[in-house]
Amino acid sequence: TVLTMDFSGIEHPASVADCNPVFHTPPIRQDTTSTCWCFSGLSFVESELVRLGRPPVKLSEMFVVYWEYVEKARRWVREKGNSEFGEGSEQEAVLLRMKEYGIVPVSDYTGLLNGAVEHNHGKLFRELQDFLSYLKAHDNWDEAYALANVRLILDRHMGRPPETILVDGKQMTPKEYLEKKLRFPLDAYVSFQSCITDTFFTRGEFKVPDNWWHSAEYWNVPLDEWMAAITGAIRGGYSVAIGGDVSESGKDRDSGLAVIPTYDIPGDRIDQSSRELRIDNRTTGDDHGIHLVGTCRACGHDWFLIKDSGSGAHDGPYHGYSFYRDDFVKLKMLTFLVHRDGVKDLLRKCEKN
Repeated sequence: TVLTMDFSGIEHPASVADCNPVFHTPPIRQDTTSTCWCFSGLSFVESELVRLGRPPVKLSEMFVVYWEYVEKARRWVREKGNSEFGEGSEQEAVLLRMKEYGIVPVSDYTGLLNGAVEHNHGKLFRELQDFLSYLKAHDNWDEAYALANVRLILDRHMGRPPETILVDGKQMTPKEYLEKKLRFPLDAYVSFQSCITDTFFTRGEFKVPDNWWHSAEYWNVPLDEWMAAITGAIRGGYSVAIGGDVSESGKDRDSGLAVIPTYDIPGDRIDQSSRELRIDNRTTGDDHGIHLVGTCRACGHDWFLIKDSGSGAHDGPYHGYSFYRDDFVKLKMLTFLVHRDGVKDLLRKCEKN
């Protein structure tokens, strides 16, 4: 039995422009990859660069994905196979990989070979899994050997990332491009969650498999303050990288809308406990990363404009965008990443504790 709802009577913003979008690069597809975390996280970085006064640039998702696989494999070997190795990750990982490896424009590294125009990581990921399984079966934990072979697999499917790129007539490494050309403040960004299993206004781990390195850098805050911070940030001109559960009957491809059906819970009854119940019984999970780029008040609700790399949004009526109603964000989204200046008051309260 599958529960469905009728979206035809739901009043909502009429167009993308109605949600007063901040600058963002156009939506693009992630194709056959599970790398929404990178597409949304890097889209967030591109918006932030313009907000900070830098020229618009389209950066390379696959440069980040390549090095993310390397770092996942490194931890997997060091933990002797007791570490998550999947295609998914968290948006925070984009900043971590940039800090370690830098970044390049997509024109310098597409991750596409032999005339391909769409990403398909199915075979790549199976080969990586098979190789790591071979290492475990043979009790081979030689890190240098493992990473050299992981990179051979990645190179065969994605190409080797450039060691230098040409920028304004000068050769730069990816780290030099980040530090000297983009001048992006990687340490100015903060992540938030809202759950009752950790103490409020303290940092803790976001306990999901895609947080494969067990980052404990998520500020945990009460739900009302969590929602107010998202709304306040986007209204103040700060876009937000956000993630949570989109595998819901209240999210509809054909209408491009995401709402909470009344057969789940009435919107005015959503609170910390109802949210936590769904996290605990796993009807809310962490399965998609997206980029929140606009908001408006319409039809008695706050609506949020979502830029989405997934096929559902691109096949829908808004071609890479969806409209999320406030009740859906409140109940089903789990974390967000934002510049610290966009949440000054909340961060001050957290740091005071």
